[in-house]
Amino acid sequence: MKLKLIALTFIAVSAFGIRANAQQSLEKNKQYTGAQATKSVYKAIYQMDQASPDIIKKTIRNINNLLHDPRLAGKLQVELVAFSGGTDAYRKNSEYEASIKELVKQGVQVVQCLNTMKERNIDKSELYDFLAYVPSGNGELLIKANEGWTIIKP
Repeated sequence: MKLKLIALTFIAVSAFGIRANAQQSLEKNKQYTGAQATKSVYKAIYQMDQASPDIIKKTIRNINNLLHDPRLAGKLQVELVAFSGGTDAYRKNSEYEASIKELVKQGVQVVQCLNTMKERNIDKSELYDFLAYVPSGNGELLIKANEGWTIIKP
């Protein structure tokens, strides 16, 4: 009987402690405002390698969300590199032209992989005239990663 009483007391005290800790965690969570941007520069390279309209739109939306994060104002370097199926987003008269031009206006470097163009027999005249070009998309990602850039693949 004495052991049961001790066990029940222990359970009751533990439950009270857990409830108190949970309440403190909830209060602390409500006060959290996210990570602080303490560096002077943040570098992100977005990988767009799929032709899926949903993925392309998501990539553009993600970049815009990043560009409008007040914590990162004036601290961003952003690149969007397309290869493989992602090249479709850069074709003239695609539905993404206005959105991609807006990214460029906001300082995003918009880049196309030359390997993909060669493999798919795509001429530069078929793509937007405001693009930059790199020998390979994967090479661009590797170099940027080793320079401290964060690779984001939506």
